[in-house]
Amino acid sequence: MSSRKPLVSVLIDTYNYGCYVEQAIESALGQEFPADEREILVVDDGSTDDTAERVRRFGRAITYFRKPNGGQASAFNFGLRYARGKYVAFLDADDYWLAGKLSRTVEEFEKNPEAGMVYHAYCEWNASKGTFRDGQLPLVSGFLPAEPDELLKYVLYPTSFLSFRRSVIDLLLPIPEALTIQADAFLSALAVFVAPIIAIPERLAVYRIHSSNLFAGGGKVDSRRRELRMRTRTAFVRAMRTWLDERAYALDRPELIELFKQWELTQEGDEFDVVTPSRLKIARHLVRYASHFKARMTWRHRAVTYLNAAGSLIVGYKNVPKLEEWRNAITHPFRSRERRREVKMSKSNPPRWMRIFLHLKETTPTSAKNEYLNLMD
Repeated sequence: MSSRKPLVSVLIDTYNYGCYVEQAIESALGQEFPADEREILVVDDGSTDDTAERVRRFGRAITYFRKPNGGQASAFNFGLRYARGKYVAFLDADDYWLAGKLSRTVEEFEKNPEAGMVYHAYCEWNASKGTFRDGQLPLVSGFLPAEPDELLKYVLYPTSFLSFRRSVIDLLLPIPEALTIQADAFLSALAVFVAPIIAIPERLAVYRIHSSNLFAGGGKVDSRRRELRMRTRTAFVRAMRTWLDERAYALDRPELIELFKQWELTQEGDEFDVVTPSRLKIARHLVRYASHFKARMTWRHRAVTYLNAAGSLIVGYKNVPKLEEWRNAITHPFRSRERRREVKMSKSNPPRWMRIFLHLKETTPTSAKNEYLNLMD
């Protein structure tokens, strides 16, 4: 490890993701960013697969740490003790960055010295289906506590799209180690109360959907993962309330009441998968959802949610998804012509990120670095 402090620390956390971690590391190494201005730290949270063997082949290009298994917060806290950069960019071992990620992120930090967090758009790669799509989450910028509507629009992005000014992270540490998942949510949820955030609209990374995802559609969530998700969400909300209260934020402010109502409804949605709600309860849930999440929803989305609430009184909870199927069947003939036109245009002139994505999915993990660089020449 060089004695000179790097400008950026890249922190990759991994647990039993040996099959993915090489591509994540290569995507960080392949960034067109001065090597002497960044460090890459890989924290292995007690993997029992071949992660160590795969990571060690990178030699001194990275710094590898192995620790007993403790979960995501434990891995973040450990890695941050060794991170020396002015900025910290996080990367999950099952995701990977696209060209320009680090340079664009640092550019925004340098251009906005007051910014505490920079995040960006992404695309999703569904490994089992072999399909991709744009990430669908909205982006907001600014000092959100001063803009209540923007605070309620704000969606917590996954780990691999988040970078922080180190001085801001230090105000949030330590991350509660009960957060064996959702440690990234703790940082990104509270950073907005410390400093302004900057959103980059370019897609600078790929989120991989696979069978082990806890929050994305990689398949039906089993009871063990659902229970983990609900338990850590409870711990996260409690920790968030405590942090805000200790810093004299008035939790009875209307926007904070709404914010915690959103978390309450999210938790309730998971609970319905454990105990099926009555028709009246699911209808009430959907009405409340349309009310408390209205800042994030278009008028069309809200209208559909209210229609689903009415329909659920007839069809019940388990058949609510069929309401959307029935609507799609009715409206499909009216949309199909426009969709065919859009697909034709997309194929004739695909966007840059799609060309990169299509090219990279043909590569093996060990050749990904060179393929990134060749494609961008």
